[in-house]
Amino acid sequence: MALAKGLGLGVLKPFGESGRYDVAVENGGPIWRVQVKSTIYCRRGNEYSLNVMGPGRKQYKKGTVDFFAVWVIPVGEWYIIPYAAMGKKKTLHFTAGSKRAKWAKYREAWDLLRVVEIRACVDPLYEEEVVEFE
Repeated sequence: MALAKGLGLGVLKPFGESGRYDVAVENGGPIWRVQVKSTIYCRRGNEYSLNVMGPGRKQYKKGTVDFFAVWVIPVGEWYIIPYAAMGKKKTLHFTAGSKRAKWAKYREAWDLLRVVEIRACVDPLYEEEVVEFE
């Protein structure tokens, strides 16, 4: 939460401990529900693994979490992984420092939590109507 706040993101903590997510993050757009996970379990070499399961050791249901923020403690790396990227996986494997690992594109991907609004029109005949109020 402190790192996200330090990056300029708004951080909200749900009241109580009954929610499916740990933290809500906003940056002028939608509020993202983030489940925070961490691991110290090293399988072999520099590969760390993490079981991503909710209460009752069940998979998180669609619509309950938008992102997983995973902290690989021994190497100090954060991964910001969209729920949609998880698929049916219950166990994730992280290879520290690898650029070819499956989750490498999500390493320190804090920008996924930011909202960028792009307004464009491809119609060359389109003219934006400007209304002036007096």
